Amino acid sequence: MMMKTMRIVFTLILACSLFSLQAQNTLEYYLPEGFTYNPNVPTPKSVLGFEVGDWHASHDQVVMYMQAVAAASERVSIEIIGRSYELRPQVVLTITSPKNHSNLDQIKTERKKLRDPAAGPDVQDMPLVMWAGYAVHGNEPSSVNAALLAAYHFAAANEIEADLENIIILLDPALNPDGVNRFASWVNSHKSYVLNGDPNNRELNEAWPRGRTNHYWFDLNRDWLPAQHPESRNRVAKFQEWLPNIHLDHHEMGTNSTFFFQPGIPARNHPLTPRKNFELTEKIGQFHAKHLDKIGSLYYSQESFDDFYYGKGSTYPDVQGSIGILFEQASSRGHLQESIYGPLTFAFTIRNQFVTTLSSFEAAKEMRVELNTFMRDFYREVKNEYDADSNKAFIFGSKSDAGRTFHLADIILQHDIDLYSLKEDITVNGVEFEKEKAFIVPLNQPQYRLIKSMFETRTSFQDSLFYDVSAWTMPMAFNLDYMNLSSRILNLASVEPVEKSLSLREGHVIGQPGAYSYIFAWAEYYSPKAAYSLMDKGYLVRVAHDEITLPEGTKMKRGSIIVDKGLSKVSDEKFFEDLQQAAKSSGLDIHAVSTGYTKGINLGSPKIDVLKKPEIAILVEGGVSSAEAGEAWHLFDQRMGIPATLLPMDRLNAVDLSRYNVIYMPNGNYSALGKSGAEKIKAWISADNTLIARGAAMNWLAQQEVAGFKFKNEPEKDEQIQRAYADFQNATGAKVTGGTIFNAKLDITHPIGYGFDHGDIFSFRSGNQFLLPAENPYANPMIYTSNPLASGYIHPSNLEKIKDTGTIQVAAVGRGRIIGMADNPNFRAFWFGTNKLFLNAVFFGQTINQGTAR
Repeated sequence: MMMKTMRIVFTLILACSLFSLQAQNTLEYYLPEGFTYNPNVPTPKSVLGFEVGDWHASHDQVVMYMQAVAAASERVSIEIIGRSYELRPQVVLTITSPKNHSNLDQIKTERKKLRDPAAGPDVQDMPLVMWAGYAVHGNEPSSVNAALLAAYHFAAANEIEADLENIIILLDPALNPDGVNRFASWVNSHKSYVLNGDPNNRELNEAWPRGRTNHYWFDLNRDWLPAQHPESRNRVAKFQEWLPNIHLDHHEMGTNSTFFFQPGIPARNHPLTPRKNFELTEKIGQFHAKHLDKIGSLYYSQESFDDFYYGKGSTYPDVQGSIGILFEQASSRGHLQESIYGPLTFAFTIRNQFVTTLSSFEAAKEMRVELNTFMRDFYREVKNEYDADSNKAFIFGSKSDAGRTFHLADIILQHDIDLYSLKEDITVNGVEFEKEKAFIVPLNQPQYRLIKSMFETRTSFQDSLFYDVSAWTMPMAFNLDYMNLSSRILNLASVEPVEKSLSLREGHVIGQPGAYSYIFAWAEYYSPKAAYSLMDKGYLVRVAHDEITLPEGTKMKRGSIIVDKGLSKVSDEKFFEDLQQAAKSSGLDIHAVSTGYTKGINLGSPKIDVLKKPEIAILVEGGVSSAEAGEAWHLFDQRMGIPATLLPMDRLNAVDLSRYNVIYMPNGNYSALGKSGAEKIKAWISADNTLIARGAAMNWLAQQEVAGFKFKNEPEKDEQIQRAYADFQNATGAKVTGGTIFNAKLDITHPIGYGFDHGDIFSFRSGNQFLLPAENPYANPMIYTSNPLASGYIHPSNLEKIKDTGTIQVAAVGRGRIIGMADNPNFRAFWFGTNKLFLNAVFFGQTINQGTAR
């Protein structure tokens, strides 16, 4: 009876809501009181054919409207700053007075002086810059639709004309064009004209991989600092061009929430962010509260989220004299959804996002001089910190891998940081750095704090809870040699400035056509790209399991690749041309060998294996982590030029798996495969194939008795019989390992370790899966050390558990191998230092001696 009564009550509420929804779907519902609008500026409905909130605007519709506004208003100009992977335009509107529009270059020049402690710019008359960014997560749609209203209001409201003399708005309506379009298509395709707020409705439950991410299923809100994707690189360039004072970052959260605005939890700010940043964020928050009070919306602040990881859109500005502000709106996901507060309409969620854009504008107007002063003083303080710092620069590089070194240099250059390349070999504290394979980053520059955040190691923290990763030490992520340079040794060697257009060095073939054979080292980052391209052309590609010394004395380490014409019938000249192209595009040197009678082992040695061209499938959908599947897809597709099949899990039992010789199971839940799926995979592995399993995929394989992976599962005993209820969340949250860097030991004589110079390696992990080493000691090519913590946070109890456990383990099934990985080697596309572990499993898994894996 109770349930029936509740359903009747909700039906009445829903009926009232639908009536009120009709009232909401007018422009007047959104627009603030007291404003009049220029009739020459088109409304969203006049261009799109529907009122904001009636449908989810697709990305092309958003761009179409922004173009219409720019064409109609002298306050607005529009710029395409780049394109997404799916070639959708990234547009930014510059909204300000016509006078400012005619002086934008001069304004930018003056703003650059804010970063120069000696310049002393006039902050009293300097315009403030506010960046309004919407929908970095494509399935958080209230913000991108609020951007339509923001563009209209700022372009057409007559009463703000004078305010725009002192404010420049950079309006970025869709930070994630591909995700926005994917989600809008899903929701609009499943919308009923009679709205249904049932959370079980198909409209409100997207199909895998959902619209949050970009084309390769990456979370772009974690990419501001790594800048590995075109959407981020284009946006970071525009940020550095303008140096905004305020950076708005609009998001959504769970349906049964209210509205959050920063500041977040005070104890969870990064120590490099000054306290004044928090105080100004809180002051701006009072404007949000006033505006939300006016429309009666529930909200909260300072109780959730943090400002620690500088790779997020609301935190990246904080280390550069700007104020990043996160907004989180309870999501309707579709057009209407039941919530504990009653029916939540799409229009209501849009209005809250729009209202906090207006409150931010009011704060900008009132705090203009204060915020410009803060940015100027921020960089004056930076200068003082540098002067007091005994470290004056960082040096990093790799003697054997110019590729990884280049990619770290490339990231650094994205952020308006000066960088210098080494022009002569030097040795610092016993570590050799080679010319053109090492870089120096001086700390005496405006981005001092950002540089420190990229290179520092930190293992003690004010708070033990993190919304994201607790460590991102860049040279560790790239597995590069690096160290601090003091003032005494900063000028040890000659250097030259690096241009922003730095590119990967071109490789060469050393020798002539018609050689006996050709060989290249596996150490270079793009060696797998070269190997695959030559296999794909039909050449014979082999791997050496022992060292080879060439006739001229060059030593080639284990894992070196030998290339011959094989059964191909091409001419020596054509073969040489293909080798040159592989060397050039991969940045590696290929050596011509005049004889097979080399030292160490000969080129016909049984210690050299013929490699099969990888035919790869990545399991996707179902319970698979889309992020980890996307990381592998991106690595193959964007970097290595290797095709990979995205194989839906529900198709596995119907597919002829014999067309693949490598299958990757990303972290995820594989219970849907069942016993039949496990048996099919086991039979496929047995036929001399390689399965790579990450994270929970290893647990599933163990449960199905496909592989014998074992884990530490002992429950913790709590000696206390009573604890404070209020402490529960913090106590349990402190045991989460959200993202930390650990020291590991790699066997570089094992095929998984080929291409690495030494066995000391940094591994990134999130989660508390503790892999017990295999009883066969040869099956543990990579384990954690007894002193594993390198950088970041881990709970003391978990630190004890992780010591001397496994990170990579190999098992044999029939004639095939399973390579289990406890840590993610491809994390967020910027963990270049462990990509090769994954690629080694792909290329060399087939060659691992079965006796070492049983």
